[in-house]
Amino acid sequence: MDDKPSVLFGRVHNAGRSQMAAAYLTHFAGDAIEVRSAGSAPADRINPAVAEAMAEEGIDISAEIPKVRTADAARASDVVTTMGCDDSRPVFPGKRHGDRRLDDPAGQGAEAVRPFRGEIRVRIQELAAELTGAPGRGK
Repeated sequence: MDDKPSVLFGRVHNAGRSQMAAAYLTHFAGDAIEVRSAGSAPADRINPAVAEAMAEEGIDISAEIPKVRTADAARASDVVTTMGCDDSRPVFPGKRHGDRRLDDPAGQGAEAVRPFRGEIRVRIQELAAELTGAPGRGK
């Protein structure tokens, strides 16, 4: 049985903030944490401005595909975190839940994404360190 922690990042469209958070957590924690990202009403593709902003950090999310969040994915996760007002997120007893209120990048260019990209980066470095007991790796 795998005892590594697991995290589910959710956002309605799963095309921006939740994808950024998942990519950063994978970047900082490697395979020490199982990372999931999904949404209640996934978009057709990743927000291009978000993909551009992450590419500036050396992280390519352009091939990621927004996914449907399932109750099974939430049950299988130790931490369930939404990346803004997603009122439909499942809540399960015994799971750690959180919400990261951040502006929505939809319809904006990479220049609008950069400020909260940094905020997500810092929060995810802290989460990676907390869950693995070691400082986050990467830049």
